[in-house]
Amino acid sequence: MTDQGRGRKQIVLLMTDSTRQDMVGCYGNPEVHTPNLDALAERGVRYDNAYCCQPVCGPARSALFTGVYPHSNGSFTNCVPLGANVKTIGQRLADHGIRTAYIGKWHLDGGDYFGQGICPEGWAPEYWYDMRCYLEELTEEERVASRKKETNRRNIQGDFTFGYRCGDRAVDFLEKHGDEDFFLTMSLDEPHDPGLCPEPYASMFEDYEFPKSPNVWDTLEGKPQYQKIWAGKNRESDRDKVRIKVPGFLGCNSFADAQLGRVLESIARYAPDALVIYTSDHGDALESHCLYAKGPVMYNEVARIPLLIAGPGVPEGAVDKNPVSHINLPPLILEYMGVPVPKCFEGRSLLQEVYNPEIRTNDYVVTEFTRYEIDHDGFGGIQMMRAIFDGRYKLAVHLLDSTDEFYDQEKDPYEMKNLIWDEAYEEEKVRLHRLLLDWMNATRDPFRGYQWEHRQWRKGLGEPTWGYTGYTRQREAEEYEPRQLDYDTGLPMKEAVRKK
Repeated sequence: MTDQGRGRKQIVLLMTDSTRQDMVGCYGNPEVHTPNLDALAERGVRYDNAYCCQPVCGPARSALFTGVYPHSNGSFTNCVPLGANVKTIGQRLADHGIRTAYIGKWHLDGGDYFGQGICPEGWAPEYWYDMRCYLEELTEEERVASRKKETNRRNIQGDFTFGYRCGDRAVDFLEKHGDEDFFLTMSLDEPHDPGLCPEPYASMFEDYEFPKSPNVWDTLEGKPQYQKIWAGKNRESDRDKVRIKVPGFLGCNSFADAQLGRVLESIARYAPDALVIYTSDHGDALESHCLYAKGPVMYNEVARIPLLIAGPGVPEGAVDKNPVSHINLPPLILEYMGVPVPKCFEGRSLLQEVYNPEIRTNDYVVTEFTRYEIDHDGFGGIQMMRAIFDGRYKLAVHLLDSTDEFYDQEKDPYEMKNLIWDEAYEEEKVRLHRLLLDWMNATRDPFRGYQWEHRQWRKGLGEPTWGYTGYTRQREAEEYEPRQLDYDTGLPMKEAVRKK
């Protein structure tokens, strides 16, 4: 669509935290009560095979807001900041005269969970509002209450919550700047633990059992050892007796939808031609595969995320089943806003597929994992994973485990049977493995090496070599830094990749 066809260049990106696909009603479970997101899906495209780049809060956001994978931008685990020469899409847009605002959870400044309260370059300081800013508005007693799950049982007011205050600021931005070109992000911490929410949401799901999918009975036979350690005693439990009851989590999920609804109403009033994108950073296992929370897996409950896009020219009520990724959104945003997409971006723009879901942007998508948290243990430590999905087949390589994974989602949509040793799938396993290794090489993955290639199930490779591929890859220079110099000559490089 041309600029003239859509009027102002306006994008609103809405995010929640830890919302897996089936926690949004339009993905098949209306009982979770997300009427505002369901309505957004009705007037746009719902993506059924959308994946995050790493199923951890900070790294997922790092890819979404820089256009390069966590291993490329430096923020490959929580509490590690972006690299000094990595620019956010906010910086890129602001430098082209577009108003930008970021309201909500950031998690990319290298600080603790709440952030440092300091506005990064490129975003409007008057609207910057991370969780540190929120906590500093509260008394000490209120701070403690805001972090306690028990607070859900109290009759708190909605305007006490982080999500409500984020909504206030987003509405204010739209009222004041709805007639300008802009990029607005509202990133809620909700429904992430502690799941703080007021009535009626706090008690809405007290008697509700979240539906169990068949993989709740997956006790991880034939799966990686680290997953069995992660599951712990869950594997020994009677899975028939498992009841998924998370009233605080689901109540806060519906409360988050209500806050998104407030912003969607303001968009309709002040910026009706804006492109609206909704997503979450990752999902939550909720007993699937005997696991809890999120971590180094590409199981659909954890790594697959909701993604909805609506706006002028976007087909209404469409469903896109192609594999897509958060890495496709930064180039989409820049292309839509008329800003050049830099060479360093590691994903293709999804924009044409948005207007025509029959177009397939990606042959495959990739999800990675390095570490959950840098500051403390309790999440398994380092667990190196690189995984690839082509729309049917999924391969996950676990560097520090002897067992990799391969699934045929057409025959096994709940990823119960690991086919990594099944010779009937040899051709498909090898094809995806080669693509995955090529992706690691092309994106300058700092953790690449022969160990990813020489897996026990992979045959006929010969002996590994110390030099591995023998290639040298240099970061592509772009507008924020000079062209890199060739190590052997000291002259500006002409090609980013060359053989030694």
